[in-house]
Amino acid sequence: MGKIIAIANQKGGVGKTTTAINVGAGLAVLEYKTLIIDADPQANATSGVGFDPRNIKTSIYECIIDDVDPRSIILNTNTPNLDLVPAHIDLVGAEIEMINLPNREKMMRKVIQKVSADYDFVLIDCSPSLGLITVNALTAADSVIIPVQCEYFALEGLGKLLNTIKIVQSRLNPDLDIEGILLTMFDGRLRLSKQVVEEVKTHFQQMVFDTIISRNTRLSEAPSYGESIIMFDADSAGAVNYLNLAREILQKNGMTRHKLPKQINEIIDEN
Repeated sequence: MGKIIAIANQKGGVGKTTTAINVGAGLAVLEYKTLIIDADPQANATSGVGFDPRNIKTSIYECIIDDVDPRSIILNTNTPNLDLVPAHIDLVGAEIEMINLPNREKMMRKVIQKVSADYDFVLIDCSPSLGLITVNALTAADSVIIPVQCEYFALEGLGKLLNTIKIVQSRLNPDLDIEGILLTMFDGRLRLSKQVVEEVKTHFQQMVFDTIISRNTRLSEAPSYGESIIMFDADSAGAVNYLNLAREILQKNGMTRHKLPKQINEIIDEN
């Protein structure tokens, strides 16, 4: 049974999809079989790994609403060991259709249980909201990664998300853990970025990942080519950051059974 990690924050533009794609690719190149589930109607994770959402006929929406077997719609990305359950815009209507269903908060869990045994990790890219689909993702997950942008108002809304996590823990998923708070879009030239890092680490201490994701042009460019940063530019700072995050997640879960491939070690050492 693979570990299921939701990547969530109701605040938009904090790096949820970038993290889902690139930590997924990092785990994959470290030889851990990884599945990304795109649970955002914007379908950015789908396009970010090379698929046009307009060409997606069957997605996570049909799996949740029509009980389609997710194994029948899994797409193989151009990164070995990295697969995708895609999304499309129809997912917007799923919350309305789910309102009157029994166990509506557990629909995604049923879907993921059909595939999780085939993977070491399942990553759920959540939408920027605390709606029913995000609650479904948290109910299905073993843990949650919370990306936080290193900018003004970084902590805005974080309390609301943590409260939602507590509610899910108490009512729906008592085993849900916080995998970690991930600081993203860090710019070492700015005093503000450093202040945000200090503030978040002061408030949340051991909950914060040691790895910080730096603001990086190549990291921003990669999705437009439908590639992870590791496939797009393995020598970039963004690739090194996400490889380090993948290693940190593995260490945290006692899953460092593989040695790093030689070329990956060389990239990290050089940077």
